[in-house]
Amino acid sequence: MARKKKETQQTKKKVNTDHVVGLQGSTTEQAISETLEINYMPYAMSVIVSRAIPEIDGFKPSHRKLLYTMYKMGLLGSKRVKSANIVGQTMQLNPHGDAAIYETMVRLARGNESLLHPFVDSKGNFGKVYSRDMAYAASRYTEAKLDPICAELFRDIDSDTVDMVDNYDASQKEPSLLPTTFPNVLVSANQGIAVGMASNICSFNLAEVCNTAIALINDPDHDVLQTLPGPDFSTGAELLFDEAATREIYQTGRGSFKLRAKWQYVKDGNLIEITEIPYTTTSEAILDKVNELITSGKIKEIADMRDETDLEGLKLTIDLRRGVEPDKLMQKLFRLTPLQDSFSCNFNILIAGMPRVMGISEILEEWTAWRIECVRRRIYYQIQKKEERLHLLKGLERILLDIDKAIRIIRETELESEVIPNLMIGFGIDEIQANYVAEIKLRNINKEYILKQTKAISQLEEEIADLRSTLNSGRKLRGVIISELKLVAEKHGKPRKTEIIYQTAESETEDPEEDVPDYPVMVFVSKEGYLKKITPQSLRMSGAQKFKEGDKLRLSRETSNRAELLVFTDQYQCYKARLSDFEDGKASQLGDYLPQKLGMDAGENVVEVIFPGDYKGFVLFFFENGKAAKVPLSAYETKTNRRRLTGAYSDKSALKACIALQKDEQVVLYTSDSRAAIFSTALLQPKTTRNTIGVNAVTLKKKATLTDALLLEGSGISNPSRYRCRNIPTAGTLLKEEDSLEKQIQFEV
Repeated sequence: MARKKKETQQTKKKVNTDHVVGLQGSTTEQAISETLEINYMPYAMSVIVSRAIPEIDGFKPSHRKLLYTMYKMGLLGSKRVKSANIVGQTMQLNPHGDAAIYETMVRLARGNESLLHPFVDSKGNFGKVYSRDMAYAASRYTEAKLDPICAELFRDIDSDTVDMVDNYDASQKEPSLLPTTFPNVLVSANQGIAVGMASNICSFNLAEVCNTAIALINDPDHDVLQTLPGPDFSTGAELLFDEAATREIYQTGRGSFKLRAKWQYVKDGNLIEITEIPYTTTSEAILDKVNELITSGKIKEIADMRDETDLEGLKLTIDLRRGVEPDKLMQKLFRLTPLQDSFSCNFNILIAGMPRVMGISEILEEWTAWRIECVRRRIYYQIQKKEERLHLLKGLERILLDIDKAIRIIRETELESEVIPNLMIGFGIDEIQANYVAEIKLRNINKEYILKQTKAISQLEEEIADLRSTLNSGRKLRGVIISELKLVAEKHGKPRKTEIIYQTAESETEDPEEDVPDYPVMVFVSKEGYLKKITPQSLRMSGAQKFKEGDKLRLSRETSNRAELLVFTDQYQCYKARLSDFEDGKASQLGDYLPQKLGMDAGENVVEVIFPGDYKGFVLFFFENGKAAKVPLSAYETKTNRRRLTGAYSDKSALKACIALQKDEQVVLYTSDSRAAIFSTALLQPKTTRNTIGVNAVTLKKKATLTDALLLEGSGISNPSRYRCRNIPTAGTLLKEEDSLEKQIQFEV
């Protein structure tokens, strides 16, 4: 027994250690935490800071290295060159492979249509952002140069506006940022997945962004929605405007915009032509989903659907059966296919090397501060250059007093090395000025030339004084930025591609129930958030339920295909969905992963799944701080098809349990100091607001917390009267061993 115990202890120790190979093949044990800190953390930080998250200029390092290489190759305003040549040159700055560099160029290219304002003027096949299968040609077949808008990216880059740093092998310099004269971070769509975080920035119209930046510079309290009505995507489509959701995104940097395809009905051929689709989907995904719906019999109004995309652009054609109403069919397709989709926003940007999620106003404020610093550095550089020129001209002015003396000094000096010192002594000028005078050609040593050169002295002095005045005035610096923004908006601004559709009563109503087939189903939800919807016939023919390793059943419910469900998460949000949105499955499958299916934010986890039925009754929330809140289910009933409700419950303390009830019942509360309390939910008064902080249900001792809440009926407590209380808050009663939470968990399983 002692030997077995010792082996078990050694096994446990190995779980928390790793073997590190040392010199001469020896190995030493190292803690896993230390291995992660030494090996994994530098990689994670590199991905966050140097690869996946864009910076305030709107670019990731890979974009910046490619564009700067093309700029140094002289491709701004010149002829196109082979893309393979550009990729090869970029490898001097970018240590990654040529395939990764070319993929970066493809996304920046005009032919791919990923960006509202492409930075690469391309020739050849660069694929399409709206097509999954339309592959781009190899780099040896395509040509590219910089688009004219890139002049705004590199303006004054040689005037010390940004820091120049060493490339990966310190063989040359590259800019740490590009001195963009407009807020490119909001104009160019950007997506990146790092380690433990992500970024997803939608594109906005250039002119609208510039006007918003100007308005915020003039008035920090400006309402952004007045000048920036919504995003503008390169694929066009229609934006379903929701003021509350838009304001939330503008303020927090998180949320989602709803997009739908643009279509028209052609009466002559009894067909529908779709010419613009949401930015987040592809034409192949739409065709696959429609074909799936036709095969399953959920859509019977379509005779045929095909892709007629050509050189003129995207076109998906739907042949209708006789007597079909186009509007009604499209509403159905919007609901069941990616023809209507959401763009999830996560405005995560690197500021001074640190990732920050910011709203629109905060992003533009940071960009303005950074741009002011760029302009300040440019003006300081210009002052230095003009002062150097002024210094030389003042030395030349001294020669005007006695040209003959200067010639005599040079002629009579025996040694060349003494010419400069003699000029310095003869005219009282410094070495730099003397060198400049000595380098003047003999033909230019005349009064006319010298007077002509020295006339610029007064003009230079005025220019330097004006630049110093601007440098020392915040108002003037902001004025410079405003004038640049106006020029950019005027020169490069384009009309909106994405049309804004303001919600109407027709679009806000729920879809007709008869469009959704109704049949009995059994729903299973696991602890980790996997949902399976199984028909009774399939359930009878199947075996045991399959779950992911370490996962287990959270709840099972017999309901119908038309039923709705509410999914509460640990980020104080509630996601609303229909069971008809989920495919029928089998017991042998894992099911649909709810965070992915419902488009949850990164790191957001499922806390509880509730079937609201007819939205009668209420929801009980139990928090870690001992408080309980009673909210009517009707508070989560919405007239629109909103899938996400923010502020679903209080964010003052962590949610430990969530229970839906049709009538008042007895519940059991458990605390971390092994206490329990049973009381009737009738003691809790319903609150009208969803995010109410609730009332104290249990009085907690120091460092104790509420850990769980269960219905008494399913708790397995043998003697309920021992823990029952008439009023709240209550201190609870110490749990007996047979009533412990561990015993009840075993009872549930």
